[in-house]
Amino acid sequence: MDTRALRNPYPDCDGSPASTQALFDSQGKLTSEFAQKLSGKVSELLALVEDGLRSADPRDCTIYTGWAGIALLYLHLHNVFKEDSFLQKALDHVSRSLKCLTRRHDVTFLCGDAGPLAVAAVVYHRLQRGQEADECINSLLQDHQRVVKGSGGLPDELLYGRMGYLYSLAFINRQLGQDRIPLQYIQQVSEAVLASGEHLSRKFRVQNQSPLMYEWYQEQYVGAAHGLAGIYYFLMQPGFVPAEEQVHRLVRPSIDHVRRLGFPSGNYPPCVGDDRDQLVHWCHGSPGVIYMLLQAHKALGVAQYLEDALRCGEVVWRWGLLKKGYGLCHGTAGNAYTFLALYRQTQDPKHLYRACMFADWCMNYGQHGCRTPDTPFSLFEGMAGTIYFLADLLQPMKARFPAFEV
Repeated sequence: MDTRALRNPYPDCDGSPASTQALFDSQGKLTSEFAQKLSGKVSELLALVEDGLRSADPRDCTIYTGWAGIALLYLHLHNVFKEDSFLQKALDHVSRSLKCLTRRHDVTFLCGDAGPLAVAAVVYHRLQRGQEADECINSLLQDHQRVVKGSGGLPDELLYGRMGYLYSLAFINRQLGQDRIPLQYIQQVSEAVLASGEHLSRKFRVQNQSPLMYEWYQEQYVGAAHGLAGIYYFLMQPGFVPAEEQVHRLVRPSIDHVRRLGFPSGNYPPCVGDDRDQLVHWCHGSPGVIYMLLQAHKALGVAQYLEDALRCGEVVWRWGLLKKGYGLCHGTAGNAYTFLALYRQTQDPKHLYRACMFADWCMNYGQHGCRTPDTPFSLFEGMAGTIYFLADLLQPMKARFPAFEV
């Protein structure tokens, strides 16, 4: 891990009010000085993004690296700052995205057409353009049966599979109201994922260890983006799986199997059978697994899951300032969200302090000799994702890792 991370220069929180008083009060409300610093950096970096986008790929519609991701950023900024200009920017960018959809029937929020359609629906809804919002939702739902039936060898993971489609439905409901898309649509996707997981568990003959198993490109990935942790996180959301019995019989022992894969360090491998303890990213390693553990603690009430999540937090604090950069998928901003998730669940100010320290690192964007990503201004690889995090930190209890947490 030390070859991929930079030394954490920050002292840890000692638990005293003095160590946090310059950042937030006892209720977790940021001080005006620190909030102004965040807001100022958001404005500064946003100007750089807008300038940099002039050379961005005009045909990339996706949330992950394309125009819909920039639209999602502006939608988020509209949530935080309530400025109408941000909503207009979101409309401009998502309109550009809708003109270059993949048309390959890619169905996920992050890397397919579902993301642009879902974001556009929310933007149109906020602009009180209901008919256009409905058209986007109807287009999104046209893929539902194909996702449920799994035609074309559709995987189950988040970036390119069923869970990426399920998130699109959940995103619509969170933004427009919980009944906008009937819960049964989400449950049908979950049931298809469960059936797929049981089939692969039998195929690999691991059903005694893990009743569910999943693969992507012939690898049994562990993390949030392509793997088991991301899938189980969604299967434990309230109501997503129609029968509570399935959660206890299938999901819980499968989570315990993932826990057994952990390294002594508290980190997790990228794939089952991989003994390299190297990656501390949202996409691979503890920063993504932590969401599964926290959701398991909420859903099942097992104290050990929270203890494991706290160990993940220690890994991220030590090894989470990445040489790869400041982005969401495999960068420092994405890692910082683990502390916000821990803070929401525990109310321990140590985690909010750590998130603030990672934000301080991100506010010194470009000063650490980190790598420049392939898409340097995008949401999931580049500067737009860092801006998203810095704005999210202004409201810590509302913060959610974009395109993933529900």
